Amino acid sequence: MDTPLSLTERAAARILAMRQMENKPNLRLRLRVDSGGCSGFSYVFGFDDAPVGEDVVITHGAAELAVDPTSLPLLEGSVVDYVEEMIGSYFAVKNPNAGSSCGCGTSFSL
Repeated sequence: MDTPLSLTERAAARILAMRQMENKPNLRLRLRVDSGGCSGFSYVFGFDDAPVGEDVVITHGAAELAVDPTSLPLLEGSVVDYVEEMIGSYFAVKNPNAGSSCGCGTSFSL
């Protein structure tokens, strides 16, 4: 497994913009999978300044995404994108492992 998941150009640009807005040069996006949500598992996004424990850090240029080793198998092959719509903007996961997902796209089942 060379790259377990990837960031789109839009997601990378948003992470770098957040770094600049927050004036935090080490800011990275964090993604984890929790049990729960309307479909069984839910995606949880956040930001932090340093990897934790055995995090896997995915890079796209200077942008970084940290994923914990427990969540990684559920995300393998996924693409993290940044979506801008009239109703709002958000990070989204295109997960090939998801058998189904809820209408809002924040939870999935295998």
